[in-house]
Amino acid sequence: MSFHFTGIKGTGMAALAEILYDQGKEVQGSDIEKYIFTEDGLRDRNIPIYPFDPENIHDNDTVIVGLSFGKDHPEVAAALANPSVKVYWYNEYLGHLLEDYTSICVAGCHGKSTTTGILASVLSLGDSTGFLIGDGHGHMPEDAKNFILESCEFKRHFLAYHPDYAIITNIELDHMDYYKDLDDYISAFAQFASQIKKGAVIFGDDPYLKDLDYPCPIITYGLEEGNDYRAINFVQGHDGMEYDVEHDGKILVHVTLDEVGYPFLWDSLGAFAMASLLGMKPEAIVEGLQAYKGINRRFVIEEIGENVLIDDYAHHPTAIHNMIAAAKAKYPDKKVIALYKPDRYSRLQYFLDGFAKSLNEADQAIVLDFPANARPEDETITVTIDDLLNKLNDGMLLDISEESAKKLEEMGPAVYLFMSSKDIYLLRDKLKNNLSN
Repeated sequence: MSFHFTGIKGTGMAALAEILYDQGKEVQGSDIEKYIFTEDGLRDRNIPIYPFDPENIHDNDTVIVGLSFGKDHPEVAAALANPSVKVYWYNEYLGHLLEDYTSICVAGCHGKSTTTGILASVLSLGDSTGFLIGDGHGHMPEDAKNFILESCEFKRHFLAYHPDYAIITNIELDHMDYYKDLDDYISAFAQFASQIKKGAVIFGDDPYLKDLDYPCPIITYGLEEGNDYRAINFVQGHDGMEYDVEHDGKILVHVTLDEVGYPFLWDSLGAFAMASLLGMKPEAIVEGLQAYKGINRRFVIEEIGENVLIDDYAHHPTAIHNMIAAAKAKYPDKKVIALYKPDRYSRLQYFLDGFAKSLNEADQAIVLDFPANARPEDETITVTIDDLLNKLNDGMLLDISEESAKKLEEMGPAVYLFMSSKDIYLLRDKLKNNLSN
């Protein structure tokens, strides 16, 4: 019997495949042939990746299906038609897997991946800890006690999870192709909150999280007075950040980190609060924070001579604003060039002015068109890349090509900030090759 993943290159799917492989399971999967960064960890483990084909499904297999695939997909149909095959959708399988560990879910519009990665770094210094991060990374030690799971709210997928503990980083409307409005979006988080069993750690500066009903004790973190864990005396610069953690009116510990930006401050403080709830000492938590090495596509920095290339998953106006601010804080004397490739037409149409405002905070804003296979979600979606381009101050349209990479090179030296949930990193790679040579 083997585990077959339909859509194994998806960020969560790749991470889950890695986890099952680490557990000693026989794992394989199928996907498109185009290179996606998530396949690196799969190939490191020699997990076979095949083209989609119903013949990939064998008797007695367990098939895990990516959430973008329906029952009419040929592989899924073949699996459902075979009575000896067990079929789970991605989040459904994870809901069962959580039951085997002390489970900690990390949810929120922003900061899920980074907070999951930081918390894994911290808790791994104590008890053996497994994790699944939405950057394609998963790991499960044989003796794992804890399992930290990045938990996505899209289409209410995280409602398959009933964790022991959870961190909720924030609520800000997103996924407008599914949620009707902010109330609908909040209702999903309210139901998720009602499923937390033992303890919730929530961002206390958020305007909505404290109003949800929790069936368990809650701990708040943030910068404002009244939070259980506060970051005070915050300072940041080119070399990183430092702050004090205050709890019950007393300073517990001083924290110095290499990273910059308020998002990382919030995420590290949330991880600190959760680790404290689970019994770790402040000094040990700081050691874990400092041991964090970053994750894929989350403010990943490469310095090449006088140029800086930063790759980030930012695909929401707030995230773009935060990433540009972080780049300026770390490199205050350099020109910041912000590049963005949209992913969903509905998101761009709803947040059009917000995207333009955030991108205009850079010294130069550049956009790439939608992926070739992207389509407007319905007839009410009429936005195009030109609508965004027209709202930018001296904006520019590029594509993933050698010609575009050459134009970028001529703009340097600069900080090039590549932002998208799609394949904008391919343009970064071309620019990196030019600059390196």
